Parts: sequence; C-alpha cells; structure tokens
Amino acid sequence: MDLTAARRYLDSHINLEATAGWVHGLSLDKMRRLAHVLGDPHQAYPVVHLTGTNGKGSTARMVTELLRAAGLSVGTYTSPHLERLNERLAWDGQPISDDDLADAIGSVAMIEDMAGVTPSYFEILTAAALRWFADVAVDVAVVEVGLLGRYDATNIVDAAVAVVTNVGADHTDRRGDWRHAIASEKAGIIKPGSHLVLGETSPPLRDVFLAEGPARAWVRDEDFGCTANRLAFGGRLVDLRTPGAEHEDVFLPVHGAHQGDNAACAMAAAEAFLGAPLSEVVVSEAFGGLTLPGRFEVVDREPTIVIDGAHNPDGAAAAAATLTEEFTLSGSVVLVVGMLQGRDPVEVLELLGARDAGFVVTCTPPSPRAIPAPEVAAAADKLGAVAEAVPSVLDAIDRARALASSDDLILVTGSLYVVGEARAHLLDHHTGEA
Repeated sequence: MDLTAARRYLDSHINLEATAGWVHGLSLDKMRRLAHVLGDPHQAYPVVHLTGTNGKGSTARMVTELLRAAGLSVGTYTSPHLERLNERLAWDGQPISDDDLADAIGSVAMIEDMAGVTPSYFEILTAAALRWFADVAVDVAVVEVGLLGRYDATNIVDAAVAVVTNVGADHTDRRGDWRHAIASEKAGIIKPGSHLVLGETSPPLRDVFLAEGPARAWVRDEDFGCTANRLAFGGRLVDLRTPGAEHEDVFLPVHGAHQGDNAACAMAAAEAFLGAPLSEVVVSEAFGGLTLPGRFEVVDREPTIVIDGAHNPDGAAAAAATLTEEFTLSGSVVLVVGMLQGRDPVEVLELLGARDAGFVVTCTPPSPRAIPAPEVAAAADKLGAVAEAVPSVLDAIDRARALASSDDLILVTGSLYVVGEARAHLLDHHTGEA
C-alpha cells in the first residue's frame, strides 16, 4: 500500500474529528480489539499520556525533547496536524516518512476484517502509531489524548506517567457542574500504576483526579511549578521547580507566559518517568532548540504575522495576554479568525480583544464543523468591531495583508484548522519553499 492508497483507506472511515460535537456512548472495545489483533503493540514500551483543555500539545513536545536530551528514543503521537498528516507520528522529533506512514496504516488495513470491527479515522491512526512505535523499538512513547480521555482511542495504554495540564471550557455545553464532568473524563487516563502529574490546581477538581487512585501524584504549585516567569528577548526566562531539583533562568524560546506552566508540567513528567532529577545540561539542550509550530508563532514581518491555535476561551485569553505583554505595536491589530461549532464566537472574539482591533477578517475553517464566516463577522459586529467575512482562509489572509500597514500586526487564530492552512500558505509565501 502506498501513501495514496493508505489515505484513501483512511478517508473511507468516519472521521469523528470532523463531525464530533458532544460525544456520548463511547467505548474502547473496538480499539482494544484492533490493537489485540495487531499484537498489542502498546505493551512493548512505557507511555507518558497527556490530556488537558489547553497546553497538552506544547507539553507533549517539551516532554519529548526532555526525554530525548536524556538519551532516550522517543515516539510522539499528537493531534490534529497543522499541515501534513505525518506530523502526528514522530520518532525522535522527526515526522514519520511517507513510506513508513503508508506501511503503518496498511498494517491496520490488513487486519481490519480479521478484527471484526470498523474503526474510525482516529482509531486507525492511533493503532498505526502504536504499531510503528513498537516496530522502531522506542524507549518511551509520549501520547497526546485526542478528546477528553476516558474513552479516547489512546486510552488503551496504561500510562506510566499521566499528565493533566488543566481543565477549561471546551467540548462542553456548560450545563450543570461541567468542570467536574470534564475533569472526570480527563481523569480516565490515570491507571492504578500511573504517576500523576497534575497541572490543574483547583482543589475540588484535584480530588476528582486523585480519586482514580494513581500510584503517586505531584500537583502543580505544591510539588512542582514555575516560580518565576520573565519576558526575555525571543521568549521567556523561567525558574522551574520539581520535587528533585530547582532550575533557575531557564530560557524558553517561545512566546506566552502560560508556556512556563507547560514547561513545569513537562519537567515534572520527565522526572517522574526517569525517577531522577534532570541535569542542567539536559534541560538546556531540550529547551534551547524548542519550537512550537502554530503556538503564537511569528511567521512573517512588515507586517508582523502571528499564528496561534487558540480555539477556546482560555486559549483566546492567553493569546491576548501574550500579545499585550510581548509585542510593542506602533500600529494596530488585524484579526483573522475562523472557528468551529461548539464555541461562542462573541465570547472568543471579546477575549481576543476584537473590540480594540483595527479590523476583524473572518473566514470559514476547512472543516465540516466550521462556523460560517458571516456568523463570526456578525458576532464581531455585536462587539462594535469593524468586520468583514471572507470565505476562505487564504483569501482572508490576503485581505488582512491588504488592510494592514507595515506597522500593524496580523493575528491568525480561532482554530488549528485555520492555523494549519495559514502556516502552509504564509511560509510558502515567505520562503518560496514547497
């Protein structure tokens, strides 16, 4: 099976990422059956399993780099991808090759009938990743949850370390005690032998996670944390504390004060996995070359263009705070925003600072779950913003460029689907590379 055939096979299965809103009646039975027929590859290596409303992708990348710097061979599984499907499966920081991806998906296609189940798009990719990690004999897999946790396809793994970054408003109708309900679903990744690294600091929610009975638990701001977080040229300078060590003046070459908390979670997770503190050399090597594509990433200048995958209220607030703290503007901000169903456009736009923006250009993300651009523009109008709806992401970016002066800043955000398409377009335009 070549990659074209593999993609065709994958696309013939239901894609819950594209159709899911609030999901009920889920089960891991199909995923367990699929993995069993593949030989239970996920039992061949230990796993650091991550969930959280925000920050789990950034934290997964940081954990990967820390464990690599400590000398381990690391497989990483994340979702969704920004530009290419290959990004979701990585080995020692490098995306899977086209041939290996085709082989990994093909291995699942070969046993589907034997397994007697019809897996979803995400289940196929998850099974393919777990099989590939076994084939290349990783020392550890860093696995990011797709949705919530308890019934996510990735949750057939037994986490040696279970990481929860936080609990916020996403994939919820906010009825009743929704924070408790979300926490309960995310807590499902904690197994009896897991070492829990808990980034959520709310005492009532902490009890939800501890009730799962982890073998050991470290809680942010008690057992580990970011104790100082300062703006530095090109990133942040942070002090990080874990149960085993204190690291001062650690440079993170990324934007956003919230990345300090993500780094603290990652440090604690790596220490929990290794059973020993990380040396200064390991921390410096891991974070010194850190990149977080699509996470407040500057992709062009004159005008400055920033892309950020803020897709929920907490993410929007973090993006606005980063913009205010880290960028001195002589011009104004032009927002390019596209959103998916399940978000309140008025709330997200207000948190992004749309009231004070020079202009808001809305677009329709390339997803069946997209909110049409005119609806998002109408939400911006309610906030008193000057807004214009442009159907496609690329046309919206071109329109923002036409509106912006060289002193302005264009922030492209609202969905990873928007950011992914924008990143490919902007980097191609900027570098001329394919």
